[in-house]
Amino acid sequence: MGILIAGDSEVIGGPLREILEEQYAIVGEARNAVEAIERYNEREPDVVMMDTVMPIRDGIGATNGITESEPGANVITCTSVGQEQRMKSAIQAGEQGYTTKPFQKPSVLDEIDSVVAG
Repeated sequence: MGILIAGDSEVIGGPLREILEEQYAIVGEARNAVEAIERYNEREPDVVMMDTVMPIRDGIGATNGITESEPGANVITCTSVGQEQRMKSAIQAGEQGYTTKPFQKPSVLDEIDSVVAG
C-alpha cells in the first residue's frame, strides 16, 4: 500500500515516516497543499496523510482539490487535539479519517486500516 505524506514540517513528516515505513511504501511527500495535489495525481497513493496547516493553501483546501477529481480518495487528516472546527471542515472536504498529534503508532496504523477497509 502506498502512502503520501503531506505536511510542511518535520513535525509531521518525520514521525509519520518513522511509523509508516515499516509497513507501507511512502510514495511521496509534499510540503504544501499545491504539491500535495500534484503528488496525489502523479503517484496515485492508496492513502494521503494530510496535515491541516500548510502554506499556500491549507490541508482542507488540498483535500478539496484531491476529492474534486477523486471523490473516493482516502485522505486522513493529521491535526492537533482541540482542533474540532478544522476536523468538521476536513470532513466536509471529504476526508475519510483523522489522527492527532503527537502521533501514536497503534492509532495511526489502526486509522489507516479502518479507512482502507471502508
